[in-house]
Amino acid sequence: MSDQTASTSDAVASRSAAPRRRGWGAFFRDLLVIVVIALLVSFLVKTFVVRSFYIPSASMENTLMIKDRILVDELTPRFGEYSRGDVVVFRDPGGWLDQTPAPARSPFVEGVDWVLSLFGLSAPDSDDHLIKRVIGVAGDHVVCCNALGQTEVNGVPIDEPYVRLAPGATAPTPVPYDVTVPDGSLWVLGDNRNSSRDSRFNQDQPGRGFVPVDNVVGRAFLITWPFDRFGLIDFHHEVFAGVPAPGAQ
Repeated sequence: MSDQTASTSDAVASRSAAPRRRGWGAFFRDLLVIVVIALLVSFLVKTFVVRSFYIPSASMENTLMIKDRILVDELTPRFGEYSRGDVVVFRDPGGWLDQTPAPARSPFVEGVDWVLSLFGLSAPDSDDHLIKRVIGVAGDHVVCCNALGQTEVNGVPIDEPYVRLAPGATAPTPVPYDVTVPDGSLWVLGDNRNSSRDSRFNQDQPGRGFVPVDNVVGRAFLITWPFDRFGLIDFHHEVFAGVPAPGAQ
């Protein structure tokens, strides 16, 4: 009886252990599937919906500060249009950025950064893009500046509360221009006008200072880092509420 009892106990133990091994295997399999799906979703979101960038310069202060991290809506270029006041990220139209060699990094760091960038967790190409505020859209007549130092759009002076002024100044240092924005293009300026190489300073380039809409990655809408600056980016559309449509003035 004891031998039979021992044999029965071993059989019961063997049967109880088998499901446990299958359970752990299923757990790790499900975990792997979840991780793969999460990475795939992250990749698709980064590619088609939203991207992360960091701010490398002071050209958009005080709206955006150096080293802020932002999210950029990539759906607008596909399904919508840009409006005056939108803050947009775009690829260099040609000649806007100084061609400076990138600092040397180890192959390991480069590889990790590349993998993270696939899923929107890193933004190694931020230095190859620019971020500015849209002042003029296709057909707009944009002029700087009137007697008060204000920019005029379609004959209407605009009061820009987001512009950073030098201490004691009532308006940015004027850089004269008188342009009409061609179809498929934008006229963009930095909020920190005295420290922004924007459309004003690129009129001698082949694109004459205009940004092709095809170069626009998307519209920046959220500051994600640092946490004490977390929040939506204000487009100040109300600033342009009184501007008539092109040709209506």
